[in-house]
Amino acid sequence: MEDKLLEEIPSLDLADFRSGDPERKARFVQQLGEAYQNIGFVALKNHGLTEEQTQALYTDVKSFFALPDENKQRYENPELAGQRGYISKGKEHAKGRNTGDLKEFYHVGQEVEDATDPIGKEYPANIWPEEVPTFQKSTFTTYRTLEAAGKDVLRAIALYLELPENYFDDKVRNGNSILRPIHYFPIEDPDAVPADAVRAAEHGDINLITLLMGASADGLQVKRRDGKWIPITALPDQIVVNVGDMLQRLTNGVLKSTIHRVVNPAREKMNSSRYSVPFFMHPRSEMSLAALESCVTPDNPKKEADITAGEFLNERLIELGLKKK
Repeated sequence: MEDKLLEEIPSLDLADFRSGDPERKARFVQQLGEAYQNIGFVALKNHGLTEEQTQALYTDVKSFFALPDENKQRYENPELAGQRGYISKGKEHAKGRNTGDLKEFYHVGQEVEDATDPIGKEYPANIWPEEVPTFQKSTFTTYRTLEAAGKDVLRAIALYLELPENYFDDKVRNGNSILRPIHYFPIEDPDAVPADAVRAAEHGDINLITLLMGASADGLQVKRRDGKWIPITALPDQIVVNVGDMLQRLTNGVLKSTIHRVVNPAREKMNSSRYSVPFFMHPRSEMSLAALESCVTPDNPKKEADITAGEFLNERLIELGLKKK
C-alpha cells in the first residue's frame, strides 16, 4: 500500500460493491481497505438513503430541537446513561476532558424484532417525542438504511482482511447500534461559554464503524498521521464512513480509528445551528475484540488485552461522562 499523506478523504461508491461485478467489487474492497489503513475515513455515495428520506429526517430533527428545553428534557432519562432519548446540552465530553461539548442530541437504538434472540432484553425501549409524531418513522427508516449500508461496508472490510465475507454478519445482527441526531446549538454570547468549549472536542469513535450523514455546516476535521488537521467535506449525496476504536482494536491497529473533531465556527457565525446525524454501528455485546491472528505479526505485536465489545463500551461511557462508575 502506498503510504502517503492525504489532503482529503477518498470518495467511494457503494454501488461498486453491490453491483454483482467481481472487478468493481474487488476494486471497492481494495480502495476501502487502503483508505482505512491510511486515514480511517471515506466519503461514500449510493448508500441507500434517498433525498426524500433525508429531508424528512432533517425536518423532524430540527422540529424536535426547536422545542423549549423543558419539553425536550421530558425525554431525558439519566438512569439510561444516554442509551435512549434526549441528552441535554453539555452533558457529554471527550475522553480526557471535563468541559462539556457545545451540543445536545437524541439517541435512537436497536429494535429487536426476533423474539427468540435474547439480546433484546439488554436494550431499553426507544423513547419517542410526542410533539413530533413523524420522528419515530423518519429516524428509524434512517437507522435501518444506514445499518444495511454498514453491513456491506463491514463485508468489504472482511474481504480486505482476507476473512470470510460474512465474518461480521452474526456479530452485528441485532447489534447495539445507535442513531444520534445532533444539534450544535447557537451561541448567542461566545464570551459566556468556557474558553476551551468546542462543538465536539477531538476524539475517536467507540464503535466498529460510524456512518455520518452530511452536516449542515463546515467544522468537521480529521487529524493526519503527521498531526495536520484536514477538513472533511462530503458532497450532498455522500455520507462519511470511518473506522471506530473497536475495529482498530480488533485489527491490532491495522485499520485506523483516526482522531477527529468539530471546531467552532468563526465568532460571527456562532449564533447559527449546525446539525449532523451519525449512525454508530456496534456489534452485539458478547463480540470479542481480541486482535485477529492475521493482524498480529513480528512487526506488529499484539497491542491490547482481550475484551468484549460490551465491556469496552461500558468503560467508554464512564470516560465520556454518560455513565457513573
